[in-house]
Amino acid sequence: MNNLKIYAMIPARYGSTRLKMKNLALINNKPMISYAIQASIGSDIFDKVVVNSEHDVFKGIANCHGVDFYHRPNELGSSEAKSDFVVADFMNAYPEADIVAWINPTSPFQTGEEVSDVVRHFIQNNFDSLITVEDKQVHCNYENKPVNYDTNELFAQTQDLSPVQPFVYSVMMWRRDKFLSEFSKKENALFCGSFGVYPVSKLSGIIIKTADDLKLADLLMRSIMDEGADYVVRYDELAR
Repeated sequence: MNNLKIYAMIPARYGSTRLKMKNLALINNKPMISYAIQASIGSDIFDKVVVNSEHDVFKGIANCHGVDFYHRPNELGSSEAKSDFVVADFMNAYPEADIVAWINPTSPFQTGEEVSDVVRHFIQNNFDSLITVEDKQVHCNYENKPVNYDTNELFAQTQDLSPVQPFVYSVMMWRRDKFLSEFSKKENALFCGSFGVYPVSKLSGIIIKTADDLKLADLLMRSIMDEGADYVVRYDELAR
């Protein structure tokens, strides 16, 4: 796209604090990380797809899907490792990449089509950094103060509220030169340069962090596979 080299980087830490080896946990009989790999391939927008881990178990998974594997330094595989350092290390290992997109395995419902839409939005708006969000039209407080409603007015209908945008992190992406320039100055650069967001679907907003999340995702994925892509709303016969 516009002669830019765009790489997908799929982080896969072996250890996990809240959910042991979550990237290898099965969702509908497939390891969770495989959904991120398939979405990256299916987006048909990346020049290279790379699984990034400190453990060689993920090299086998990468090989099975026909994508590359990068063995990051062991110290970047700990729970204390910061995302900025993981991204900088990857960018230094792949200097030919103009743009790096972090495709998060914790969002197994994200589709290749949506990944492609995020990348195109990033490029079309000339952003330097981007993180996906979810538009939520709900009444919100921050530190016990209203964010998107007024307590002195009639209680607003949710469809009339300005949406809040919690981060989803299903895709994060950066222009390599801008990220590394800022990182070299202050060792953090996730929000470098011109920053933008992209609202993803409700399904993509499902993030797997705990065993309960995994359980719900497994049940939902099985249901989706049984129903097929075209879900039809059904009603009780009394509604006829």
